Amino acid sequence: MLDSSDFAAIWLTLRLATVVTLLLLVFGTPLAWWLARTHSRLRHAVGAVVALPLVLPPTVIGFYLLLAMGPNGPLGQLTTALGLGTLSFTFTGLVIGSVFYSLPFVVQPLQNAFEAVGTRPLEVAATLRASPWDTFWSVVVPLARPGFVTGAILGFAHTIGEFGVVLMIGGNIPDKTRVVSTQIYDHVEAMEYAQAHWLAGGMLVFSFVVLLVLYTLYPQSVRGTRR
Repeated sequence: MLDSSDFAAIWLTLRLATVVTLLLLVFGTPLAWWLARTHSRLRHAVGAVVALPLVLPPTVIGFYLLLAMGPNGPLGQLTTALGLGTLSFTFTGLVIGSVFYSLPFVVQPLQNAFEAVGTRPLEVAATLRASPWDTFWSVVVPLARPGFVTGAILGFAHTIGEFGVVLMIGGNIPDKTRVVSTQIYDHVEAMEYAQAHWLAGGMLVFSFVVLLVLYTLYPQSVRGTRR
């Protein structure tokens, strides 16, 4: 029912989602903290940029990222000058595109969690002479744990289900850029509906279980991502 190419696509998809989720937690956490705490006039503009993937078609994001990573794009010229070649149609390119497209699914739950912490715990920590670094890791992170869990799970699940961005940036290269969503597309084109059913059904069950767990354990965090 599933052949070696299907399992290769599943493995590549899981690998992509894991790398993207880790990167989003690393880079999304300071961004979410800044959005939650700043009074800068740029806050709304930055927040709008972060939320763009929620309203833009994936192909639009993929198209402009493809231009940027191409041989004539700024990122493509930089990587070429560094001897790395262009990133389009590579796994690294998939990671970059997926980070951009899944950004709001990690940043927004974290931002909501940081805002819910409030200023009182930070003031108490300051009176105890805790440094900002210690305050963040000892006070903020434990209190914002639901946001971290929600962001990580949503970012992972959203990356697994993406199609438009990965197709535009990575194409459909076996064992290199072919993920589950593009593998399903290939099966449908070849009228191999049994294999498509197995992969699509697996993604349907996975998505339902993820949302069920989140709505059960952290309903407030999930609702916050739809503001």
